[in-house]
Amino acid sequence: MLPKAVVLSLLLLVFFTACQNTERKTRYVPVTEAAPAMEAPAAPADESAAVANDVASPATIEKMEPMTLTSETFKDYGENPFTNTLQQPVSTFAIDADGASYANVRRFLTNGQLPPPAAVRVEEMVNYFPFDYANPTDGKPIALNGEISDCPWAKGHKLLRLGVKGKDIARQELPACNFVFLVDVSGSMDDPDKLDLLKEAFLLFSETLRPQDKVAIVTYAGEAGVALESTSGKNVGAIRKAIKNMESGGSTNGAGGIHKAYEIAQQNFIRNGNNRVLLATDGDFNVGVSSEEELVKLIEKKRESGVFLTVIGVGEGNYQDAKMEQLADNGNGTYEYLDNLQQAEKVFVQEFGKFFTVAQDVKIQFRFNPKLVKSYRLVGYENRMLEREEFYDDKKDAGEIGAGQCITALYEIEPVVKPETWGQKVKSLAWLTGVTPEKPLDASAALRINCRYKTPGAKESQPFSLDLLAQTTDFGSASENMRFATAVASAGMLLKQSENKGDLKWKDVINWANHADGFDPGQWRSEFVEMAQEAKSQLEPGLFSEVR
Repeated sequence: MLPKAVVLSLLLLVFFTACQNTERKTRYVPVTEAAPAMEAPAAPADESAAVANDVASPATIEKMEPMTLTSETFKDYGENPFTNTLQQPVSTFAIDADGASYANVRRFLTNGQLPPPAAVRVEEMVNYFPFDYANPTDGKPIALNGEISDCPWAKGHKLLRLGVKGKDIARQELPACNFVFLVDVSGSMDDPDKLDLLKEAFLLFSETLRPQDKVAIVTYAGEAGVALESTSGKNVGAIRKAIKNMESGGSTNGAGGIHKAYEIAQQNFIRNGNNRVLLATDGDFNVGVSSEEELVKLIEKKRESGVFLTVIGVGEGNYQDAKMEQLADNGNGTYEYLDNLQQAEKVFVQEFGKFFTVAQDVKIQFRFNPKLVKSYRLVGYENRMLEREEFYDDKKDAGEIGAGQCITALYEIEPVVKPETWGQKVKSLAWLTGVTPEKPLDASAALRINCRYKTPGAKESQPFSLDLLAQTTDFGSASENMRFATAVASAGMLLKQSENKGDLKWKDVINWANHADGFDPGQWRSEFVEMAQEAKSQLEPGLFSEVR
């Protein structure tokens, strides 16, 4: 018989060998501290920041791969509640043109993982997609459209859709561009889904450059350095060479890189042109100014320069979504996440117009009539809500819209009257704000949506409004725009474990999206159906009982 020490050594050898050969996968659940193993996921106790740690419930063990702790962070903004119209008839928010949350959610599901609810921002999921919205025809840079239908997840409720469309501008007609690529090349970026993916993305981007465009490249690790001085699109070979030569290593001084990038952008500023910094990182800043609050203050100062910002996120494991989203929101910018090369092509080639702002500081305001509406809630936009008076404050920062970009917002409405008498009641009431002797509300209008925006660089905003007719339809007869937007928002509500999801089921989401794919440039709607099917397969009853 073998000695006990030998037997113990053999057992340890087998154990460590098995651990090394196990494929590494990570599941993320937003909690503020690690819970004991084998307990159900705990909700975040601190709403200000949800840290993604690994906790598996007993029901998930058969489906999930071995797990490791992670340091991804997502900020939980909660969910807009229903608001009593008698107490607060006005709803005001800034538009959100980001699409990062959808691509990030897709990354989790593709990896066979459930995204943390805090990672799901419903408005960003919806605004990831282009919609078949009409282009402005009155000389304005943006146009509004909307409709009202029955709410498919809450019997007796109504659903209001607002659509905003930035004017289309052909690529060859865009003003000259002054781009500065600000690229994180710290040690944390040394992964195929980080710096390598970014290099491929920027190489795709370089193919769109014109002779009148300019590109500079700033890299940062422990210190910031200039990898390429501002270079004309005529010399695309030099631009591509500089992109290929980027290598990772060192700590992450994001603030130093931001200072240098904006300095170069201002030195090469094109009057009446498109001046923009593209910050590409996993958000893991750890040298110099690195807290979210400090970085936001820094970027707020830089936005006064007239240089716009696009934040591009990559990677997993240490991804800092909360910082990146706030940088974009406070820097006259937008926020995108790259989870694969197809997404890079969507962001850098197919939707290039988003890099050119046609309207900035765009705000929307509704006033609901308590005689008609008992309560309402805005679906998403939790971190974009504004105070009533901020709608008129031109110093208050809001959201930007790029050329050809579509923005969508949904309101769920609880009527005072019975659903069958909605149309009759609505026609007899003047429902929203903005009714003046100069522009009275049409008798057939259900509501008025007020909007304010600035042309890029302007100090004063321009107002305009949209009156919606009193017509309301059953959901099945609503437009494809309404039905697809509702499908995506519903997926977000299910993934977010919304208290307002009502009778929603994944089979409904898939059915609605499948019958609203007539307008599908890039086949992104078809891909959404596949993603919803994957979510349904992972979230069947018995696996995650809190989501069905």
